Amino acid sequence: MVKNLYQVLGVNKDASENEIKSAYRKLARKYHPDLNKDDKTAAEKFKEISCAYDILGDKEKRKKYDNNEIDADGKPTGFGAGGFGGGFGGGNYRTYTQEGFGPQGAEFDFSSIFGDDIFSAFGGRGGARGFGGGFGGQPRARKGADINYTMKIDFLSAVLGSEQNVNIGGKKINVKIPAGTVDGQTLRLKGLGEAGINGGAAGDVMITLNVMPHPYFKLDGKNILLELPISLKEAVLGAKITVPTISGKVMLTIPSYASNGEKMRLKGKGIKGGDQIITLKVITPQNKSAELEKALSAMPDEKVRNF
Repeated sequence: MVKNLYQVLGVNKDASENEIKSAYRKLARKYHPDLNKDDKTAAEKFKEISCAYDILGDKEKRKKYDNNEIDADGKPTGFGAGGFGGGFGGGNYRTYTQEGFGPQGAEFDFSSIFGDDIFSAFGGRGGARGFGGGFGGQPRARKGADINYTMKIDFLSAVLGSEQNVNIGGKKINVKIPAGTVDGQTLRLKGLGEAGINGGAAGDVMITLNVMPHPYFKLDGKNILLELPISLKEAVLGAKITVPTISGKVMLTIPSYASNGEKMRLKGKGIKGGDQIITLKVITPQNKSAELEKALSAMPDEKVRNF
C-alpha cells in the first residue's frame, strides 16, 4: 500500500506550513529515539515522520509531491504536472544514466521534464544530495528547529546575575543569567531545541529577557544611577544619609551647601567594576514656615545666573 505523507503527519492535504511544522514537532517529540530507547518501532516511526516532513516541510518538494512528480520517498515518478510532454533528450540539457531505470540502463534526459535544478536535490549517483532515499542516496540531515522563549526577570537578578528555572517543552531547565544583563538580551542554549532530522543536530533554545524596571535604580553601562531626594535643611547644613546600593545599604555624607543636581560617586558599587552615581534632588518644604521665610529674607542676594 502506497503511504500518504499527509496521513503520516496526521494533517489534511490543505494544511498550512505552520500546521505541518506543528504536527511534525509533536510527533518528533513523541517518537524520538532518545525518549523511546526500549521501543524499536519508535525509531522506525521517527524516521518515517522525518522523511514525510523532509518533503512536506519544503515548498518545492511538497508541490512536486502534490503534482505526483515525486513519490513518498522523494523519487521522481515521471508523471505529474509536466507529464511526459516534450519527451526525452530534447533541448540543450545534460543527460544522466541510472541503472535499472530503463531498458539496459538507458540514458533519459530527466532535466527536460523536471528542470535542471532538480538534480541539486538528488543523491547517490550523479554526485548530489539525497531526497530521502531517492536514487540510492541517504536522507539529508537537517538541524532541528529553534525554540523561542521570552522570560521576565527583575532588575537586581539581571544586574547581579542569577539562576532561573524555566519550563520549556515540558522540561525544567536551569538558566544562568550573566551579571549586567540588559533588557532585550537573548541567551542561546545550544542543543536544547527540537530534535534534528535524519541525524542532524538538535536546535537551540533562544531566550529573550525582559528586564523589569526598578523603583529607583537605573543601569547606565556598568554604572548604577540613583536619584536621591534631600531636604533643604540637609542641602544647606549637610547630613549623613543611608542610601541603597545593589549590594546593600551604605552611609553617604552630604556636604553642606549642596546644590540641586549635584552628583556624588560611590566607587565600585556598580557592576563589573562600575560605580553608583547619585544625583541630589533638593526638595523644598511643603508647609509654610514663617521662621524660614524670615531667615531667607535676611540673607543677602547672591548672583546665581549668568544671563
